[in-house]
Amino acid sequence: MKNALYTLCAIAISLLIGKLIYALIPFIPASLYGMMFYCLLLKLNLVSPDNVEKTNQWLIRYMGICFVPAGVGIMNHFDLVKSYGFTILSIIIVSTFILLTFVAWCSQRIFKQSHSIEPR
Repeated sequence: MKNALYTLCAIAISLLIGKLIYALIPFIPASLYGMMFYCLLLKLNLVSPDNVEKTNQWLIRYMGICFVPAGVGIMNHFDLVKSYGFTILSIIIVSTFILLTFVAWCSQRIFKQSHSIEPR
């Protein structure tokens, strides 16, 4: 119970800080700022990965429940999906390709930089 409360507080604080950053820089959604801040907390060991692991696994296991309302919304507007289905699918495919290409490019740059540093 203590670890669950610890994890939920860390996530809530990260989301709050993400919302504050979004108020200053509305370039990226607040939830992404919050996730980046949460990752930073984990990377700097300000939040212990051992303390949050069990609760995070539980949250991931039941994450699908959060998407049920979106599925219901799609079914409520199925006529739009039927009319613009090909366009929506095309946009999803193209944007996924662009995103994967960008992530691969960034990963290669980071990998090259991390391996070009000589050990002391």
